[in-house]
Amino acid sequence: MGKYYNVSKNVAVGLLVIAVSALVTIIALSIAYDKQRAKNQGNPGDDAGTGSISVPPTTPFTSKEPWDHFRLPDSLIPDSYSVTLWPRLKPNAEGMYIFTGQSAVLFRCQKETDLIIIHANKLNFTTYLDKHANLTGLGKATAPTIQRTWLVVRTEYLVIRLSGKLAVGESYMLQTEFTGELADDLEGFYRSEYMDDGVKKVVATSQMQATFARKAFPCFDEPAMKAVFNVTIIHDPGTKALSNSKQMDSSDAILDNIPVKVTTFEPTEKMSTYLLAFIVCDFDSIVSEESKFLIRIWAQRKAIGSKQGEYALNVTGPILQFYEKYYNTTYPLSKSDQIALPDFHAGAMENWGLVTYRETALLYDPVLSSTGNKERVVSVISHELAHMWFGNLVTLRWWNDLWLNEGFASYVEYLGIDYVEPTWNIRDHIILYDMQKVFAIDALASSHPLSRKEEEVNEPSEISEMFNTISYSKGAAVLRMLSEFLTEPVFAKGLSSYLNTFAFGNTEYKDLWDHLQQAVENTPDLSIPHTVHDIMSRWILQMGFPVVTINTTTGGVSQKHFLLDSDSKVDRPSQFNYTWFVPIKWMKNGMDQQQYWLLMEKDTSAEMRVSGDEWVLANTNVSGYFRVNYDEGNWDRLLSLLNTSHRILSVLNRAQIIDDAFNLARAKIIPTTMALRTTEYLLKERDYIPWVSALRNLDYYILMFDRTEVYGVLQAYLKKQIEPLFEYFRTLTSNWTQIPVGHTDQYNQINALRIACGVGVEGCRQLINNWFRQWMENPGHNPIHPNLKGTVYCSALAFGGAKEWDFAWRMFKNTTLASEASRLRSAMACTKIPWLLNRYLEYTLDPTKIRKQDATSTIQNIAYNVVGMPLAWNFVRAKWSHIFQEYGKGSFSFPNLISGITVRFSTEFELLELKKFKEDNRQLGFGSATMALVQAIEKTTANIKWVAENKDKVLEWLSEKTVAGNFR
Repeated sequence: MGKYYNVSKNVAVGLLVIAVSALVTIIALSIAYDKQRAKNQGNPGDDAGTGSISVPPTTPFTSKEPWDHFRLPDSLIPDSYSVTLWPRLKPNAEGMYIFTGQSAVLFRCQKETDLIIIHANKLNFTTYLDKHANLTGLGKATAPTIQRTWLVVRTEYLVIRLSGKLAVGESYMLQTEFTGELADDLEGFYRSEYMDDGVKKVVATSQMQATFARKAFPCFDEPAMKAVFNVTIIHDPGTKALSNSKQMDSSDAILDNIPVKVTTFEPTEKMSTYLLAFIVCDFDSIVSEESKFLIRIWAQRKAIGSKQGEYALNVTGPILQFYEKYYNTTYPLSKSDQIALPDFHAGAMENWGLVTYRETALLYDPVLSSTGNKERVVSVISHELAHMWFGNLVTLRWWNDLWLNEGFASYVEYLGIDYVEPTWNIRDHIILYDMQKVFAIDALASSHPLSRKEEEVNEPSEISEMFNTISYSKGAAVLRMLSEFLTEPVFAKGLSSYLNTFAFGNTEYKDLWDHLQQAVENTPDLSIPHTVHDIMSRWILQMGFPVVTINTTTGGVSQKHFLLDSDSKVDRPSQFNYTWFVPIKWMKNGMDQQQYWLLMEKDTSAEMRVSGDEWVLANTNVSGYFRVNYDEGNWDRLLSLLNTSHRILSVLNRAQIIDDAFNLARAKIIPTTMALRTTEYLLKERDYIPWVSALRNLDYYILMFDRTEVYGVLQAYLKKQIEPLFEYFRTLTSNWTQIPVGHTDQYNQINALRIACGVGVEGCRQLINNWFRQWMENPGHNPIHPNLKGTVYCSALAFGGAKEWDFAWRMFKNTTLASEASRLRSAMACTKIPWLLNRYLEYTLDPTKIRKQDATSTIQNIAYNVVGMPLAWNFVRAKWSHIFQEYGKGSFSFPNLISGITVRFSTEFELLELKKFKEDNRQLGFGSATMALVQAIEKTTANIKWVAENKDKVLEWLSEKTVAGNFR
């Protein structure tokens, strides 16, 4: 592999010379860009014999030719590219922003073929003798002539028919010249805009993952098609050009009578197309002086000037050093650039050497940002830097194993944060942010395994759909479980072997298991009941997870596939019959016991039999990816323990008991009243993690009942439970004039204030209204602490009217701090005034009001408001064609729109409307939200049954707990 890589790099430098020498001739051509041709995704128009445009089929498509398949043939392998791009940061005569480019790809023939099939999407090609490309042989190879070229829109290919066959083992170079639109669609090579002192500025930037590199230049756009990239950027004087590797040269030139800069970059390492990045901007940067490689943070000049990039710079070097030690593998690049972009769909993207971020994910103002903003910044940075090795150095072979990239980064990000912020105790938060989050999805009959079959993930929308909670959070949870039963040192040893063996290559999950198994075998005192492969196959090749039931009277231990709706039908068969090899850490009467492995559906453990007041708690510190149920007697003893001595149990297990109980009740495994009983002890609870677990589960009750008579007593019960926490923080903060010292205490203070104001705790609303009124009276001085702003803004707007909303809108438009804008944007969805919410929904259609990156999440925020839910639902149905065309095919967050607007659906009428919505838009489609729609129907069906079965029980229990004698 090393030899092949070195040869590739040397040949690539030769290609770079060829490209630069031809630069003036190629780029200075006067290319007329036809607006309609851009809309037709590269339609070659009337060029005879060169064009073929596919119409989206209304009936199932039958693949006949190689270009009908979404996967590339395995006949050609790229070695290196030389890519030159010239983005225009000002519109042309038609008002469009364009880029022109030239690409030369050197590839090797693996199998004899007379076809070249290469990805290209929405590119117009300058023709060579009426063809889209030029082909030459390298070395002794003679290139056949090109007979015909055409574009296939459906599979996003440029297809080249040759007069003869390419020779196996020989290398060839394919040259193309093209024009594309520098659109604002946040995909491929795109345009981001922002205002700087009243002047509109344009940034040319990129987002290639997962299938958008083909929108920037013709390429073999699959993760296994790794190559070396030689990038040249032509850009306006006064702007800076960035790419994955270090700048090699930058010189002035005149092209097409326009003065420009021509910046060339060092050849990249061998890498996948989806990791390529190039940016033209006039940003500023700050540089680390202490690192052994170049570290820079880039952002708008004002953001850098106000020190918003310094926290990111301070943590980047230490996190990279931690990963070098953890992986036992040196950081493979000579620099690490990180840049905050005004417009960006995802939170961040791990482009090798040039990581791109939303501004809220990279910038932290030491005065105006909150603790939550700070944690957000360091967690995203830690996640993306984890990818520099796991994903970038060693890459998945195909997108069906996306969890191998994202699940791993989602797990080890906690280790990176813990290294730079050791006082936060952040590793515990994986239970809240990942495990409990994904349990809710993976308990559906419509879930899917971590590793899907390759044939299930082909089209771009299917690939985008893989960027979901299962890949990220379940991947993190099962890897954490694996690390727990192997031990962290053995886990890290296996990772190091894996990374060093497959550096610059591609793998499948089995390769990781092999190296972890080697680490196990080289650790004499470690014993596991089966191989890593056999144990983990059950966790990644079948969907879902088990509920482990322990009968402490008999010692019986059993497992069963946990489904939230026990009546739902699972259509996906499992080779393991939905049984798992389950590692169970447990304790008896507060003492840790030897780990127990449940290797079959039913078993017996004499050690788990107890009597009298003895109790058993399984899955200590929630190390395993499963739920736990007990016999009624053990449940009673655990609940008694919570009410009398809750600190005997760890915060993680207190949170686990609550979350397991509520979900077991929803699945009709235990009574609903048993779940509600787990919240009684909250009167004494002061820790953040159990409170979040409880509030998330009670939030489901709010969503199901806030349009019914149950809501009144539910509010009364919440008021009773939250008052002690509210008083605790009032005292701790000297009547809300201070902020707690502890990291999680700061978060729990927010919980106390948010819930107390929502349920009418005395003095809370007055406190919030006073703060907000003071700000309105003096907009230049905001008296609200950054930690509390989100809660205060939302509550003040919920209690207020148009005056408060319009003030928030003005502040939103005027702020230069991205995190402040995000808080205000969310808070404006909290108003209870329908016409304001409808106006706000219309704003999401106007990118000058709400950025495209924020449109769908704004609609979700409005839908979460009980008043806004029907308004948002009607809006989405009416505007579905527009929303789908804008966001439905590439945005990883698009599925959240469907799940967000339907989260309250719990009536037969809403179910019928949802099914009608699906039928009415069948022809248009749902893109990456297809699975989300299926799951929304499943969840709604389950909600209907749950409400019917539990409404009276919940009303009765809550009423008993809030009668005069029990309610303060």
